[in-house]
Amino acid sequence: MPQKGLQGRKLNLLSSRRVAQIHETSLRILNEVGVLVEDDRFRHRLVRAGAIADRNRRTVRLPPAVVDDLVSLAPSEFVLAGREPEHDLRLGNRRVHLGTGGAAVRVLDLDDGTLRPSTLSDQHALARLVQNLENVHFFQCPVVCGDVPKEAVTLNSFYAALAGTTKNVQESATDPDAVSDVVEMASLIAGGHEALRDRPFISFVASCVISPLKLDCGVARCLERMLEAGIPVALSCAPVTGLSAPATLAGLLTLAHAEQLFAISLSQAISPGARVLYGIVPGVANMWNMGFLGGAIEAGMMNAAAVLLARHIGVPIYSDAGGADAKTPDIQAGYEKGLSILQVVLSGGDYVHHSAGMLDSLMTVAYEQFVIDNDINGMATRVLEGVKVNDDTLAFDVIREVGPGGMFLTQVHTRRYARSSEFYVPDGINRRPSVGDETALDLRQHARRVARRLLDREAAPLIPPEVDEEIRRRFDIRLPRLG
Repeated sequence: MPQKGLQGRKLNLLSSRRVAQIHETSLRILNEVGVLVEDDRFRHRLVRAGAIADRNRRTVRLPPAVVDDLVSLAPSEFVLAGREPEHDLRLGNRRVHLGTGGAAVRVLDLDDGTLRPSTLSDQHALARLVQNLENVHFFQCPVVCGDVPKEAVTLNSFYAALAGTTKNVQESATDPDAVSDVVEMASLIAGGHEALRDRPFISFVASCVISPLKLDCGVARCLERMLEAGIPVALSCAPVTGLSAPATLAGLLTLAHAEQLFAISLSQAISPGARVLYGIVPGVANMWNMGFLGGAIEAGMMNAAAVLLARHIGVPIYSDAGGADAKTPDIQAGYEKGLSILQVVLSGGDYVHHSAGMLDSLMTVAYEQFVIDNDINGMATRVLEGVKVNDDTLAFDVIREVGPGGMFLTQVHTRRYARSSEFYVPDGINRRPSVGDETALDLRQHARRVARRLLDREAAPLIPPEVDEEIRRRFDIRLPRLG
């Protein structure tokens, strides 16, 4: 299997001059236009850091020197830990990691293929599935738990995920107290708050800027709580062409880069040195009906370009790839996903979410799609390994030995490489000859069987029983006891 964390430096959609041009224009936006900040506490924080509050006391402008000083405090590299070291993600320097994303509200049922609302049990089952998919490196909770009350959903979503996988788990939160509860629960599993801070196997996503240029003060209050606990945060913004952003790709990138510079500056004003991810999630509008296009090729292009903007300021990026407008795991889903994932992987997205499972413009997931996307991720990552050139792979000696008109099949050199990492071998794709009913299955049917087989495996509890009992005693856990 290809390694995670390989560097992606093979695609640069923007020249260094164009990157600098976008960056300078974004600084002008922050300095001359500003950001709407309707909460006095955040406005005062920014002013103390050097920002300028306009007379109407609603917008805050950040001079370029202030932005530079604050952004420079954000780490250029850090680790998102797994509960097992093999699942650690070293983010930064364009090291590529691919994983799930959220938040879909529907699921294509694995057993009968019907479309239904997503549930807490789905969150847990998908975490268990991802635990067994080698090319899905982290678990951002993919679905909304529609059967859990709003006030309990964040905690239960995290719990279901942590009960199913030892990979890093990420989720959003809309209430500061829910953030504190999640941190407390994770600290019980980690063995204490300091242990969790040292090896954060949970992380949050905070969409604290509403495009265009408005601070979401409710999410910002959650962000405060996250940063105070020392938990890494992806600072997401999601402008859409022609709606909440200019209609041009460069215009969207310029606006979104300004919003990210602001969000990073705010995070560092709250907690200097906080581990944050630059998080443009660019959207493309369907101008025929004002809908959102998850699989547009331009979305992949903007995500690939955003990697270069994040690299310009030295902050790891929360990238987006793998969205699809296809409603089922079909050929449309395959080409939409493959093209966007490959672009962002080759560019070097550090933390590429949505790269597994998503369909229907991010509104639906399918269990079998996770299996299929595991192979798309593996193939894309294999490209990063490149063509290995050395004396042995050049194969001069074996070419000389076989000679003109000969056969390489029986050579030791062939046996050594034929089933090595030289070739990616997919788990979910059916490459066998078409003989009999089993081999005649189409890709979706085959992937459904793989997903069912993985979920039917007996799994040891991932949360120690005594810790689980303490968690259930202290918190409103809705997932039934396991085992």
